[in-house]
Amino acid sequence: MSLQKEYMAKRQLIPKSEDMSKWYTQVIQMAQLADYSPVKGCMVIRPNGYGIWENIQEKMNPLLKELGVQNAYFPLFIPLSFLSKEAEHVEGFAPELAIVTHGGGEELKEKLVVRPTSETIMYDMYSKWIQSYRDLPLSLNQWNNVVRWEKRTYFFLRTTEFLWQETHTAHAKHQDAMDMVLNGLELYRTIAEDYLAIPVIKGRKSAAEKFAGAELTTTIEAIMPDGKALQAGTSHDLGQHFSKKEAFNIAFQNEKGEVDYVWQTSYGLSTRIIGGLIMTHGDNEGLVLPPNIAPVQVMIVPATNDRLQTTQFCEELEKTLKSQQVRAKVDTRNTLSMGWKLNDAELQGVPLTIVVGEREIEAHELTLKIRYSNEKRIVSQIGFEKIVTKILEDIQVGMLAAATKKRDALTFEVSSYDMFKEKMNTTKGFIKAFWCEDPVCEKFIKNETTASTRCLPFTNKQGDVAEEKGVCIYCQNPATHRWLFAQSY
Repeated sequence: MSLQKEYMAKRQLIPKSEDMSKWYTQVIQMAQLADYSPVKGCMVIRPNGYGIWENIQEKMNPLLKELGVQNAYFPLFIPLSFLSKEAEHVEGFAPELAIVTHGGGEELKEKLVVRPTSETIMYDMYSKWIQSYRDLPLSLNQWNNVVRWEKRTYFFLRTTEFLWQETHTAHAKHQDAMDMVLNGLELYRTIAEDYLAIPVIKGRKSAAEKFAGAELTTTIEAIMPDGKALQAGTSHDLGQHFSKKEAFNIAFQNEKGEVDYVWQTSYGLSTRIIGGLIMTHGDNEGLVLPPNIAPVQVMIVPATNDRLQTTQFCEELEKTLKSQQVRAKVDTRNTLSMGWKLNDAELQGVPLTIVVGEREIEAHELTLKIRYSNEKRIVSQIGFEKIVTKILEDIQVGMLAAATKKRDALTFEVSSYDMFKEKMNTTKGFIKAFWCEDPVCEKFIKNETTASTRCLPFTNKQGDVAEEKGVCIYCQNPATHRWLFAQSY
């Protein structure tokens, strides 16, 4: 495709408000975040997309270490027999398993599962490593890929293979495990809100929606502009399901000299949150990235390609910004016009662009454009790096505030099932409603409206919930909690 045709194709990005699904797919490819793989259901994550994931890793690793979690790595292949040791776990994953039956030209004596999650293989090792209370807590994390054979796939949100981190911890006491569950959830809130500028609601899942094999599943839930919810990260109390003798026998000698079994947790956040990032902030011109997570925070664009003085001046600006830990880059592509470069930066969601030409150099000024608000500013070159740093901070705060305002506008409280159905047929969004917590009612609501229980919201970091008196939205029986419902991705 010629440059002119490619440019025209970029201008044909379908409006987000017209068809968000098509817009989403288009903007991912046009902004060069990902592309289709020759393997059905998988995607190729391009440097622009992987740069976001790298920044998530960079921000999350120190937070994990603060919780006493260390990084490790476990094999991709898991003996099929391992999954069958915990019946509820294997039942939950059975439809999604990819199974290896042959290797090296021979049929395998024991079939292997391509990792859908790592509880079983990690806990087999934990049973060898943990002998005494002195070996606890054991808290390990791995950044890896997993495979779940999805029938319907969608860039980042749902793919057969995806990237994530999974943390698995073992403790001597249940309370210590519960503290880790809630600390892990708070870590995810920090990543979502403070770095990706995605407002989330923390809460616990219903019994039907919890992770297979967990006693309790907690979650961070976000609402997308089309009114559908996105489960952005989960943290689980696994109790002693996996540690009991019939499963993985992760036994230890406690301080009294008695044999006891560890209390376990796991929590994970995947590349699906990048899908949430795209939908939450993107607009009709393309991607919009918060500065804290953007691979390039400031793009410096020379107004002309044939002036050595301009190029050198831009490179000095870049050097100054980098000295302030700003991720800056000069667009040095000499075959492309300034307009093309600015369009590219806009499409790829670069938070701030600086245009530099002879006029700016002579006037000792810089022209800045803020991506998320489309605001232009002219600032002095003297001390510009401090001005840029402050603008980036303001952009981050502004983007979270704007997304929170949209989230709140898509959150409703209803008192009747007719109102519930009307909202799900029109605006969608988060619906707060009383539910009796009977799984029969939950199933009927989901079948009739395609809305599921997203979570019972927490009121604080300790995982407390609000107790109220009401009646179930569906059966009119007494209920004590308002749950959050939504259709979801």
